[in-house]
Amino acid sequence: MQDEQSLIRRAQQRDQEALTQIYEANFDKIYRYVALKIGDRFEAEDITQQVFINAIKSISRFKWQGTSFSAWLYRIAHNQIVDYLRRKTKRPMVPLEKAATKSSSDDPSETAELNVDIAKVAQATKKLTKAQQEVISLRFASELSIAEAAEVMGKSEGAIKALQHSAILSLRKILAVE
Repeated sequence: MQDEQSLIRRAQQRDQEALTQIYEANFDKIYRYVALKIGDRFEAEDITQQVFINAIKSISRFKWQGTSFSAWLYRIAHNQIVDYLRRKTKRPMVPLEKAATKSSSDDPSETAELNVDIAKVAQATKKLTKAQQEVISLRFASELSIAEAAEVMGKSEGAIKALQHSAILSLRKILAVE
């Protein structure tokens, strides 16, 4: 925590190395969060870049007030997603399954199976409540801890555990039916 606070203080003083460390440490998690919400990896890349541009512009105003720096970044990402969805016109969307990361295998059949599984889970996730979708996105796509997800969502850790549990049960039921 002290190291993170020191890093943020340096970034607030426009230390390029500190800004780079923050970017590199958080980019993948923020990108996965945005990609899951948007469903278009190219748009997600643009939005994620905008998140970091906004964060750098306003980092001098960040204060340690009971929230972590990563929660602050997720709040910026959430706001960018909301802005994007408001501005979005009737452009065709790329399905979420195309935003998935490439399989570590070079076997085309394994990659195809992975893409089918991702498509099924993505479709099933759309049937969850907004809060369940959010907790699944934060916990599994962004790989946040329960405490971090609770902080981002403004809920208690117990509420996040319960929400995650109900989301997983709902997903299991949805996928079992399909």
